[in-house]
Amino acid sequence: MITPSNKSDIVLVVDDSPDALSLIHDTLEAAKMDVLVALEGKQALTIARRIRPDIILLDAIMPNMDGFETCRALKADQSLASIPVIFMTGLSDTDDIVRGLEAGGVDYLTKPIQPNELIARMRVHLSNARLSNNAQSALDSMGQYLMTTTYAGEIAWATPQTYALLAKARASSEWQSTELALQIRLWLAHQPVVGNLLKLSGLDYPLALKMMGVTEQKEVLLRLEDGDKPAGPALLKKELDLTDRESEVLHWIANGKTNREIAEILEMSPRTVNKHLEQIFPKLGVENRTSAAGVALRVLSAER
Repeated sequence: MITPSNKSDIVLVVDDSPDALSLIHDTLEAAKMDVLVALEGKQALTIARRIRPDIILLDAIMPNMDGFETCRALKADQSLASIPVIFMTGLSDTDDIVRGLEAGGVDYLTKPIQPNELIARMRVHLSNARLSNNAQSALDSMGQYLMTTTYAGEIAWATPQTYALLAKARASSEWQSTELALQIRLWLAHQPVVGNLLKLSGLDYPLALKMMGVTEQKEVLLRLEDGDKPAGPALLKKELDLTDRESEVLHWIANGKTNREIAEILEMSPRTVNKHLEQIFPKLGVENRTSAAGVALRVLSAER
């Protein structure tokens, strides 16, 4: 299950004014945030690369490397590009604000900074960054047919591929907001664990939802599965020309289970599991379980 993190947000404050740094430092510490401080742009880049902050407060006007140049350098670094940057400056001309946004900033605060406004805006941008990172992480690690819902069953977010599959099943917007929401709500009331499957009813085309966990925003992360396509052991059997038992054993190997664990799941002896593996290896053209798992994972991920 994807559980929320209890760690404090890390904020990098970049400003060459000691007075401004002191005020902002005290404000952020009072809000239970961890504060890193830099006096100029190059120092900020060094700190950011060493200890990746969750958000950056950046003064626009500084000696040597100003805030605009610093922000462009941050956005050019792939490992830092997703960090939200809020500009802080005494400049209030529209051209300066546009310049900051064009450099990659997400917001612009004019000095003197109002503590309450600063914290409120930071909370918004931290939340938006987490949503974006959660979605990207989910796509990278689990495939494309993903969605999040509230516990009331309402879709909060979904990939374009998910909406395309719903359209293929002729699941109208009205059906999603009524029938789908009801089915999800009733299913979640039984507290399904990660891996549990809900077969959707009321559609001509077979679809199912698989429980993947809960996001930091307390939304349910689900994967939409095409019921017309083989999955899991059935997919391995079809693509790799395995027997039913061989495909089941390989499926659990790909899920990181030991021979003893697989034996308990499939109600057979570890010796029998090993005999199945002796048949699987030559069929896949591999010599060990690690290579066999790699083959299985490639097949399974290709259908996501």
